[in-house]
Amino acid sequence: MPALIRFFLILSMVAGGPSVSRGQEQEPAESAPAEPQPVEETVPAPKAVNVTPAALDADISRRLTHILEATEWFTEPEADVDEGVAFLTGTTDDEKYRTWAGELARNTQDVVAVVNRIQVRQPPLWDMSASFLPMREILRNTVRAIPTIIMALLILLLTWLSMLLCGWVADWTLLSRVDNKLLKGVLRKALLLIVLLFGIYLVLQISGLTRLATTVIGGTGLIGLIIGIAFRDIAENFLASILISMQNPFRYGDLIEVEGVEGFVQRVNTRGTLLMTLEGNHVQIPNSIIYKSKIENFTSNPKVRLDFLIGVGYDVPLIEAQTLAKTTLGQHPAVLDDPEPLVLVENLAASTVNLRLYYWIDGHKHSVLKVNSALMRQVKTAFEEQGFSMPDDAREVIFPQGVPVQMQEAEQDLPMEPAPARLPSRPRPVNLMDEETVSEAEGELTNEYNDIKRQSQQARDPEEDSTDLLADTPKQDVE
Repeated sequence: MPALIRFFLILSMVAGGPSVSRGQEQEPAESAPAEPQPVEETVPAPKAVNVTPAALDADISRRLTHILEATEWFTEPEADVDEGVAFLTGTTDDEKYRTWAGELARNTQDVVAVVNRIQVRQPPLWDMSASFLPMREILRNTVRAIPTIIMALLILLLTWLSMLLCGWVADWTLLSRVDNKLLKGVLRKALLLIVLLFGIYLVLQISGLTRLATTVIGGTGLIGLIIGIAFRDIAENFLASILISMQNPFRYGDLIEVEGVEGFVQRVNTRGTLLMTLEGNHVQIPNSIIYKSKIENFTSNPKVRLDFLIGVGYDVPLIEAQTLAKTTLGQHPAVLDDPEPLVLVENLAASTVNLRLYYWIDGHKHSVLKVNSALMRQVKTAFEEQGFSMPDDAREVIFPQGVPVQMQEAEQDLPMEPAPARLPSRPRPVNLMDEETVSEAEGELTNEYNDIKRQSQQARDPEEDSTDLLADTPKQDVE
């Protein structure tokens, strides 16, 4: 206000003074003394202007002390303010409370500086209270989460019951039209997986993990699980199992050979194919390897061609030897007439003429190993009875020191009569009812699949929770 009044006085003096025309001189007034001209000064404006009057130090001290006492974080807190400088005293248990008190005083109006003298109490050396605080917090959160846990367990139980119900309904409706057991199993698991994902989504929603639940139900989590690098083999085996079920390169119970492993197919799941080897061992081969490898199926065609090699001497009439061998093969009960057996000369060895015998059997009824063993034994016996020589391979024996020969006086013996010449006889037919057809050591000529299947039923199932895909075969058929 004084500055404004001064401004109006100067303005009135300038406006009310005598005017001086051009060419005339102004005479100085004798009665009015000359006044000094005003001087302009530049003063910086303050950053903040408090409208309310400045607070007293006693009021600031009282206010800060009451705030510190209200927090109950401090023991005997006191705030003394002198000329705008706040001095804080007292004790506390944590450094963060001490820092908070300093910030509080610094942000208080009309406080220009803060001297924080609050002391932090050090805990005793054997004080274990700090270690119990996290456990207490965990226990408190667990107790609070008990209703949520109970509800989540109830939802999981309902999900499991829903999976059983959906599986039972699918088996009687949709899956009953699917003949392929592997494809049926894949579709059944896919249906149950949808129900399981929905149950997990509900559990995550109840637990408060809404974003994670949306990710799972949206499919991004499932797609990432399948195409991720860490699960590449799992996805490859899963897709290979679907392709195998569509192409049907073998069936359950077939004798196959994959990657040098020969055995009967026991089960095909989404991971691999379970084989029972002829030694009675379980071998599980990944489906990706089976799909990309050569599969040799010995059971798809019931007719199996077998062969073995036998050598006769150069003095043996080959036509008679071939006829005798073919007759022996044709009279065996396991050998099929169509295609008929063949006896071919394979090569001329050093000391023998090798004959290769080919014949066909029904692999579903007879054992390959047993029939081959019985026929080799019978052909050898027929050749021996016919007088056909079967020499071993020629060997050259060298004596570096020579062979010492010592002559002895021979006693005078009576002249021996020459042995009668042995005439070649006709091929003797094999009696199908004699004991030479099946020996006790070879056992019956039936296929060993029943024995292998019996072993698989007695063995521990690698996947006890899965359905036995061979359960449709009656147990009495194995005996």
